[in-house]
Amino acid sequence: MQYLDHLYGSSIPLCLKNIIIGLLAVLLGICIKFVIHRIFILLSRWWDFIFIKSIIKHLRHPIGVFIPLLLLNFSLSVMKMAPVYRAPLEKALEIALTITFALILVRAVNVLEDYFYFKYDLNKENNLKERKIRTQLQFVRKFIVSLIVLVTIAIILLSFESMRKIGAGLLTGVGIGGIIIGFAAQKSLGNLLAGFQIAFTQPIRIDDVLIVEGEWGKVEEITLTYVVVNIWDQRRLILPITYFIEKPFQNWTRVSADLLGTVFLYLDYTIPVEPMRQELTRLLNANPLWDKRVNVVQVTDSTKDGTIEVRFLMSASNSSKAFDLRCYVREAMIAFIQNNYPDSLPKRRLELRDRFAGL
Repeated sequence: MQYLDHLYGSSIPLCLKNIIIGLLAVLLGICIKFVIHRIFILLSRWWDFIFIKSIIKHLRHPIGVFIPLLLLNFSLSVMKMAPVYRAPLEKALEIALTITFALILVRAVNVLEDYFYFKYDLNKENNLKERKIRTQLQFVRKFIVSLIVLVTIAIILLSFESMRKIGAGLLTGVGIGGIIIGFAAQKSLGNLLAGFQIAFTQPIRIDDVLIVEGEWGKVEEITLTYVVVNIWDQRRLILPITYFIEKPFQNWTRVSADLLGTVFLYLDYTIPVEPMRQELTRLLNANPLWDKRVNVVQVTDSTKDGTIEVRFLMSASNSSKAFDLRCYVREAMIAFIQNNYPDSLPKRRLELRDRFAGL
């Protein structure tokens, strides 16, 4: 301000001087932001590292707003203006800085999430550890972001004198109010606690294969209140998170992604078993979906309607491959029996008696 007075004397109106100081502060902030951005661009070219690229992607815009606002807030100390104008301007800048800083914290959480997603890739064959980390990370991220938002709203509201008075008045009725809120929020708190339990005890994880409500699907998302299961036909089954604490369900990948696939065929008693064993071995050796662990043919039952139950057991590295392998073996074995042992397909036997035999 003194420099402008010395340069232009007293010919510049006070309002214009304040505007010039504010614009200079904002321009300086933009220049600093540009320099920081160029430094990170150079770092990303020298080191092809996901962490640097994620910082540029997530933090570029919020920091680009925060630095000019911060310098503009500092410039208020050298501006001359009436208190009636200074107070609302300071309050507006304070709120804007609070919101922008909260956004920076949220984006910083996203940067850490990108780093862990890069380090723990789900595309591995045996991704048990990765699914554990991602399940915990997803829940913790949502909880931290929710906490940042709530604290930011509280800081903004408490910065107003009227809000502090309302808060003090509410505290006098905290006894009755606490009981009412406790009953009203019982379900929500139950979901939140269930979310913590699932995140750290992990009966389910991201990308787990489940049989739930009679449907086969993968866990796509775990939120603070519900779980999204991606059904095999691309439908989405939405279940409250407490469901997985209170009700039974099947988790096919709880310990490992490896699975056994089963095919049952019901055939006539005349079918020879050994040729089917040889054919299954040939089929599995020719199919890359088989992981070479299990290859079994067994007669597991003899039914009352004149057929036997033959079980074909095979293994695969994950649930999707196991399903495709089962379909392939079922089709191929039916074709094999049709071509080589058509008389051994299931038959319906009828016994006819001569009703006149006793005459």
